[in-house]
Amino acid sequence: MSSKVLVIDDERPTLKMFSLLLSAYGYEVLTAENGREGVETFKRETPELVLTDIKMPVMDGIEALRAIKEISPGTEVIVITGHGDMDLAIQALNLDATDFINKPLKRESLEKALTRARERMTIARNEEGQVVLKQEDKSAVIGVRGNVSAITMPRLTEAFEQAAAMGKEAVLIDFEKNASINGAGITGLTSLLREYAGSGGRVYLTGLSSNFRSVFETLGITRFAEIIDRDNAPLPWD
Repeated sequence: MSSKVLVIDDERPTLKMFSLLLSAYGYEVLTAENGREGVETFKRETPELVLTDIKMPVMDGIEALRAIKEISPGTEVIVITGHGDMDLAIQALNLDATDFINKPLKRESLEKALTRARERMTIARNEEGQVVLKQEDKSAVIGVRGNVSAITMPRLTEAFEQAAAMGKEAVLIDFEKNASINGAGITGLTSLLREYAGSGGRVYLTGLSSNFRSVFETLGITRFAEIIDRDNAPLPWD
């Protein structure tokens, strides 16, 4: 059975484009032309995944996101923002959006966002561990998958404290490609990093998608931890 996806956008050509693309990917596509219509469709059809534009008449995407999360906190909601509109993206993450994509929409960006959403839904269904800790020769590595939220933060905090206690040269937080982090996760992670930076310890972040790398840089999280590309560059401590 195909998965249902709801697309909310006030531009009919955009809805048609989404319908064609998402149908080709095997989704059953529902559409709505404003937030209010989208929320009503969501109540009636209960799709697992929602894509919503932000700026719309009648009810905008932020209000639709808020309403959908009140109905179903676990639903994956991807917001569609104007290119470089980081303030709206961060506002949406604070309301538990799980990802965002920029306009003008690029097929590659949509495919990556859909892949990440499917993987997070699989992780949530299987209740697999979203935070794991392991030791390497010179570093403690915290692997993060799925959605970092208020629910995940206690485990991430516990893993971070254990990693810091290992006495390694560095703590590496390794985000899998499917990882997402909402407002509560960002606040919790920033607090951890700020406190640890005061102790003189070094923390590195790797694996972040370009979206979340931009969010972290905009919010100043890189003052407390350096973002590195583990796959394409030597580790700083090697």
